[in-house]
Amino acid sequence: MFEILFLGTSASAPSAGRGLSGQIVSHNEYRFLVDCGEGTQRQILQSGIGFKRLTRILLTHGHLDHILGLGGLLSTFLRWEAIDELEIFGGRSTLERVRTLLYDVVLRGNQPPMPLKLIEIKPGLVFEADDFTVTAFSVTHRGPNCLGYIFQEKARRPFLADKADELGVPFGPERRDLVAGKEISLPNGKRITPDDVLGDWEKGSKLVVVGDAGRTDNLLEVCKDADALVIESTYLDEEEEMAKQFSHLTARMGAELAIKAGVKKLILTHISRRYRGKDVLAEAQSVFPNTVVARDFDTFQIKREI
Repeated sequence: MFEILFLGTSASAPSAGRGLSGQIVSHNEYRFLVDCGEGTQRQILQSGIGFKRLTRILLTHGHLDHILGLGGLLSTFLRWEAIDELEIFGGRSTLERVRTLLYDVVLRGNQPPMPLKLIEIKPGLVFEADDFTVTAFSVTHRGPNCLGYIFQEKARRPFLADKADELGVPFGPERRDLVAGKEISLPNGKRITPDDVLGDWEKGSKLVVVGDAGRTDNLLEVCKDADALVIESTYLDEEEEMAKQFSHLTARMGAELAIKAGVKKLILTHISRRYRGKDVLAEAQSVFPNTVVARDFDTFQIKREI
């Protein structure tokens, strides 16, 4: 299961009720900040989630409404908060702008308060843990090196506790070894294999975070069968031409992608100040009913639907 907390959901500039782009995706002890718009540090504090273990930042692109908060965040780490390290992932052009912001403006010759790594990435595997991966993919927006991210749990075989009980498998390391794929021997000499107590393979949950985008036809494959898709909705259909001009999407375009890709849940963000959330929601739900419009501090749990 993944959990996503929205820190900022406005497009381009903050509104009275919405901050700029930023989300925290969590999986067990791992936490990833996806984008860091102006004011993100305050949103983190206000949310109550805090800075602990927030050591990895994934950037979708280098526009200021998605990276300007990095300056304030690093400044906070300089004076108030302590973390062991900070890794910032992004495309080449994105990191060039981030480097200027952090080293030329914030640090100005000083050393960062923790090991700071700017890690250039391209489409492909970005991070791997025992039970999930984070993969980057290309997104078409204004400028080069724009990215989205897939958070994917690895397939697993559920442990059949009732079956283990029937076979006399004790609680403790024996069950752990079976889950890990190891054969065990019981005190009476009976051998138990993983196939005896593990069910069929089940796909893990899949969360896709697109960020800003100007087209959706090249996103079908990466979004396919996602349990949740987070994508921008800067415009409504009535201003489709303006959306094309600035390489953004309408609510309807996001909803149509959700249908074509077989997405289970659509979460719209990056909402322009010119629209009411309920109008964005109505347009998307007319196409794809299982849509929500995220608000600042909304949290969603993303589970695999069986």
